[in-house]
Amino acid sequence: MVVFDFLESGFQILVQYSILFLEFIGVVILLTASVKSVYMWVTKSGSAPLNLARGISLALEFKLGGEVLRTVIVREKAELVILGAIILLRGALTFLIHWEIKNEEAHEMDHEKMEH
Repeated sequence: MVVFDFLESGFQILVQYSILFLEFIGVVILLTASVKSVYMWVTKSGSAPLNLARGISLALEFKLGGEVLRTVIVREKAELVILGAIILLRGALTFLIHWEIKNEEAHEMDHEKMEH
């Protein structure tokens, strides 16, 4: 039984650090995309909204991965319900952002066609 307790605590630590890593990567991606989008907006080079939407989408994917991993270590039903709601919310946001990216790309294509 001592071996199982040791393995369980090791697993818990591994999952918690993995969650922190995924959350950190999501934050770094979001900050990087934000800074790049502000630069693009100020210099009027490229599509700042499209770049920001792509960055937000990618950041949300990493954050969603962290939430899914968190479900592995949840012990109580109440926590699981809250976690499920967070996952649904982030999934919906990701879907909406992908839809926005698609619309923005179509708008840019139409704009490019009109210029030629």
